[in-house]
Amino acid sequence: MAVLNLGILAHVDAGKTSLTERLLFTAGIIDAIGSVDDGNTQTDSMALERRRGITIKSAVVSFTIGDHTVNLIDTPGHPDFIAEVERVLSVLDGAVLVVSAVEGVQAQTRILLRVLHRLRIPTLIFVNKVDRGGARYDDLIADISAKLATSIVPMGAVTGLGTRAALAVPFGSDDVGFVERLVELDDDLTTAYLSSSDVPYRRALAVLAERSRRGLTHPVFFGSAITGTGVDALVEGIMSLLPTAATEADAPVSGTVFKVERGAAGEKIAYVRMHAGTLRVRDRLPGWDDKVTAIAVFAEGASVSRQSVSAGSIAKLWGLNGIRIGDAIGASPAAAEHYFSPPTLETVVLPARSGERGTLRAALDQLAEQDPLIDVRQDEIRREISVSLYGEVQKEVIQATLAEEFGIEVTFRETTTINVERVVGTGAAFEIIDVPPNPFLATVGLRIEPGPIGRGLTYRLAVELGSMPYAFMKAVEDTVRETLSQGIHGWQVIDCVVTMTHSGYYARQSHAHGTFDKSMSSTAADFRGLTPLVLMSALAQAGTRVHEPFHRYQLEIPTEAFAALLPVLVRLRAAPLMSEIRGRTHVLTGDIPAAEVHGLERRLPSLTSGEGVLESAFDHYRPVDGPAPDRPRWDHNPLNRKEYLLHVVRRI
Repeated sequence: MAVLNLGILAHVDAGKTSLTERLLFTAGIIDAIGSVDDGNTQTDSMALERRRGITIKSAVVSFTIGDHTVNLIDTPGHPDFIAEVERVLSVLDGAVLVVSAVEGVQAQTRILLRVLHRLRIPTLIFVNKVDRGGARYDDLIADISAKLATSIVPMGAVTGLGTRAALAVPFGSDDVGFVERLVELDDDLTTAYLSSSDVPYRRALAVLAERSRRGLTHPVFFGSAITGTGVDALVEGIMSLLPTAATEADAPVSGTVFKVERGAAGEKIAYVRMHAGTLRVRDRLPGWDDKVTAIAVFAEGASVSRQSVSAGSIAKLWGLNGIRIGDAIGASPAAAEHYFSPPTLETVVLPARSGERGTLRAALDQLAEQDPLIDVRQDEIRREISVSLYGEVQKEVIQATLAEEFGIEVTFRETTTINVERVVGTGAAFEIIDVPPNPFLATVGLRIEPGPIGRGLTYRLAVELGSMPYAFMKAVEDTVRETLSQGIHGWQVIDCVVTMTHSGYYARQSHAHGTFDKSMSSTAADFRGLTPLVLMSALAQAGTRVHEPFHRYQLEIPTEAFAALLPVLVRLRAAPLMSEIRGRTHVLTGDIPAAEVHGLERRLPSLTSGEGVLESAFDHYRPVDGPAPDRPRWDHNPLNRKEYLLHVVRRI
């Protein structure tokens, strides 16, 4: 049976979870359709999700339609949980992007389709809520084409638009406009149509299917998840216009871990998409000490125990205690990538009871297993715990989760912006083994210089790989990456190139009776201790400049509110780039510092009589004007050699 791993993605409140419920009802998995407002949907299983009416964690549910097994993955729509969406993308064969017929193309919609294009994931578009007042058709099609900058083919019309009686009517061979749109997809079809105006309809549909499966064209379906109109046509499109998973069951095992959760007994459960091969209970994975102790696959709306799982399927695995999100199972086809911007906010988490600091750290570490981008950090000097965030809603969810699942009450310091540092020049430094003031049995030389924007850290060797044992080489590279998490001003250093220019070590020494002599032998600890001193010395020579994150915003406000809002935008350093008047609505697009977005959100209702709509998403980093803001370090500063050595080697 063909397997399709299908993602449902959308901007928050577009009706993504409601569509998931309708698809499960259509497939016969559930007897009644749940409601997000009532908190009884199939995929929002967390109490917090049901209470808030939003999806926080991705959820997998499986059903069968015809000869297809569909593993449907419902993802969060709120931008604060975009990291959860990112992890799902690597396991999809196809996607349905949900757009509201009322709100239309929104900020998150554009971001999602841009990444789907980049990953070449075939995507259908479902315009939901055609039964809602204010639903649009013609101008919405134009918006989808223009704002998403993509090739689209509307697959049907709507009668009774904007009423409860709205009905989605699929196009057929007698709809001339539809046939002409299909003909435009292929030069041969166009030639045949112009010469005879008689093109085989099935041939035209085959061209659409072929382009859709390659992600070149996006069929657009209209309907309502609440009333069910248009959903049958969407299901038919899912079956005929999206590709199924490859099923190389006899190939070497290959899979990707995209989700980790804890079971009732605290055991780790890894969600894995199998790309190739067959994995069985009691198999020991290459490079892992642990064995798979249990496997469950998704079937007909439930999780079912199995003795094995094969290519194309999604499974839950038990027994892999050291497993993390993004890990490869066997030979993974590609390394994990980041498709969305990193978190731009951070806060300090404080336990309500001072004696629970250790318990809080353990609980946050468990949450970081499920969402590594919260990046839990403990300040060794002030003993404070910090986390990274996408927004204030995520902070509230962390607070509620800690209280409900771990019994820990917490408060937060004020949320602050996460800046970054970029290298502005070139710097180099080295220290030689046994040459003062180097106290380590290691030689390390490093050069640092600016790298391409957006490429992160590039690490290179200007020494022979065989000049030192691999463990020492790896210790230097790993320590370089760790050290650059805090630059001269305390922010992560990004978009740079670090080159190892010097290397040296003392081979293992032992006494006549065979005991190891550490005082005469280099160890990986020597390289981990020396590398921060050398690297920060080179970085200080090169210099850095602090950059702050900026969001691209779009504001829709009543035209009469523009005069009152403009001075506020100026005070918040929000630079308008484009201004457009649409009837009584003034649309502003521009850039705003991430630190000021929350302030604009608070001021907007009073300035626009509650009619203003703000959309924003991270766009770029920009140099900070004025004095560079410093962030306190959470470890001992390698730029302060005395303090650092007292901490690392207990001597100067």
